[in-house]
Amino acid sequence: MTQAPTLTAEQAGEMTHRQVLEALSGLLLAMFVAMLSSTIVSNALPTIVDDLQGSQTGYTWVVVATMLAMTATTPIWGKLADLFEKKMLVQSALVIFSVGSLIAGFAPSMEVLIGARVVQGLGVGGLTALVQVVIATMVSPRERGRYSGYIGAVFALATVSGPLVGGVLVDTVGWRWCFFAGLPVAALAFVVLQKTLRLPVVRREVSIDYLGAFLLVGGVSVLLVWVSLGGQNFDWVSWTSGLLVVGSVAVTAAAIHVEANVAKDPVIPLRLFKDRTLTLATIASVLIGLAMFGSTVYLSLYFQRGKGMSPTGAGLMSICMVGGLLVSSILSGRIITATGLWKRWLVGGMVAVIIGIGLLATIDAGTPLWQTGVYMAVLGVGLGATMQNLVLAVQNTIALSDMGAGSSVVAFFRSLGGSVGIAALGAVLAHQVADAVRSGLAALVADRPELASQVGHDTGGIPDVSELPAPVRAIFESAFGDATGHIFLVALPFAVGALVAVLFIREVPLRTSVKREDELVADAALDA
Repeated sequence: MTQAPTLTAEQAGEMTHRQVLEALSGLLLAMFVAMLSSTIVSNALPTIVDDLQGSQTGYTWVVVATMLAMTATTPIWGKLADLFEKKMLVQSALVIFSVGSLIAGFAPSMEVLIGARVVQGLGVGGLTALVQVVIATMVSPRERGRYSGYIGAVFALATVSGPLVGGVLVDTVGWRWCFFAGLPVAALAFVVLQKTLRLPVVRREVSIDYLGAFLLVGGVSVLLVWVSLGGQNFDWVSWTSGLLVVGSVAVTAAAIHVEANVAKDPVIPLRLFKDRTLTLATIASVLIGLAMFGSTVYLSLYFQRGKGMSPTGAGLMSICMVGGLLVSSILSGRIITATGLWKRWLVGGMVAVIIGIGLLATIDAGTPLWQTGVYMAVLGVGLGATMQNLVLAVQNTIALSDMGAGSSVVAFFRSLGGSVGIAALGAVLAHQVADAVRSGLAALVADRPELASQVGHDTGGIPDVSELPAPVRAIFESAFGDATGHIFLVALPFAVGALVAVLFIREVPLRTSVKREDELVADAALDA
């Protein structure tokens, strides 16, 4: 067996530690603004939906719209990263995100807001996919843990500061500033990237798979429309439901056919799934996304509508989960770089995720806040040890030429799971809340007829519970509290499935170069 030549970082096309840190500053700003766009709005959503006279379905779609656009375009951005200049793509994603933020900030109705969130999602999809790809291009898998602390810190900062800043903005200048707040950060990220990011541009023949991209977006979109509207706008067993399911399956099957047999350079190269690690990581990503995003996105609604807290107070509660996430992501990254062993962190992280979700499944309107905070911290510890390291496992096995497509596949399926989870569990939450409120109000009126004129609230909406009469308020708080615990219970089996997938991933030693050994040998042969 031919021994791969030992190359310096410069000879291998890699960057020095100082160059990585300089470029990383702009990438982390871009990642920060992408994370901030979701977290800063989370505590504002009940106020936004109430102000724009929306419903629980509208609440769900403000979140799903961004997730849908992000999910559907992530593999496209990843593929573009294998074809075009990465810096230009990151900056383009920042511009798209900024345009969407401006439209959302001035939105006069729920329809315009949801449309603006789609545009935001296009930009966020680019940022989340491309930042991972660029970092993988600059740093070897073995050394990546050295920088994961910075990534974890930015993720934690955005996740903690977002709800807090969003809550303060809602309580002071108004919810529209939640969308304007990220614009200065996006502008700064654009400038810093222009000055610091220097990556070699590989010129090769470009063939963009427009048909595959169109079919992929279409299949995912139809699926999410069915999941989010089923049981509310139409019955699960109905002609409409059947048409949407058949349509989603047909379009997705067409996309798979195009990717496998027609496209010269497919958006998602199906040959990548021959790799056992990537296939199992993809399965785990879908299930983690469904369990994590699908359940935790409604915690803010629980604190504000189930516990009667202010947006700022709900934001403070998020510190519990993010604190656990920050500690475990930094600690696991450092130890993985020192030892090269990563699978134990994935397994241990998933066990913690299962425990955290199981504990959160027990909460209701009467659960003490400190207890809920402890449960959130346990979940955060698990997520911190799982999410980054799942991507690391995949990037360690795929070739540098496929880094964009391979990395984005994992991100795509995690986002897909999250989108389905948010939509499906949102439908479960809305249905449960509406039923509980309807029966509760009927019992209240039967017992106290004099309150009949005060309980005419639409049970499909999201009222400000602080403005309701005490007896009616108790009914809404109980309904939201009980329903939130139930959606965590629904999410639990999916977390268990993710653990099973992780257990079957084979641990491969982390490589110490950006390129695989076979790529280094091929490069050396060409230079000889």
